[in-house]
Amino acid sequence: MEIILLEKARNLGDLGDQVSVKAGYGRNFLIPQGKAVPATKDNVKHFESRRAELEKKASEGKAVAEGRLEKLEQLSITIAANSGEEGKLFGSIGTRDLAMAITEAGAPIEKAEIRLPQGAIRLVGDYEIAIQLHSEVVGVVKVAIVAE
Repeated sequence: MEIILLEKARNLGDLGDQVSVKAGYGRNFLIPQGKAVPATKDNVKHFESRRAELEKKASEGKAVAEGRLEKLEQLSITIAANSGEEGKLFGSIGTRDLAMAITEAGAPIEKAEIRLPQGAIRLVGDYEIAIQLHSEVVGVVKVAIVAE
């Protein structure tokens, strides 16, 4: 299925790129989410007439994300959790817990914007948590997990 991307998509392309994707991915995810349109002649003409508007919207979104990132990177979050004697947590600290702690510290963030490639945090210690606020805006928040 040929589509035109309406925003930058990781591992696919930039705004305005015509790419080929599997039919289900395009039909069930990209098109309903407003991230792409089918690459028909009419849609190509319509996209070219709207290109400047979409590029402006994308640059504004990136600027907003960069502003949020500056605020987030200044934070130092401390989370108290129940732990054993060896520093192992009873349970774990996941994206939901991190999002709640960061939001309570005064910088709203969604759990989908937090990246934990190694999975949930299970030990007491200091961590640098990756956050991705925009496809091109990635930063780090310092989090300390302490025993309760």
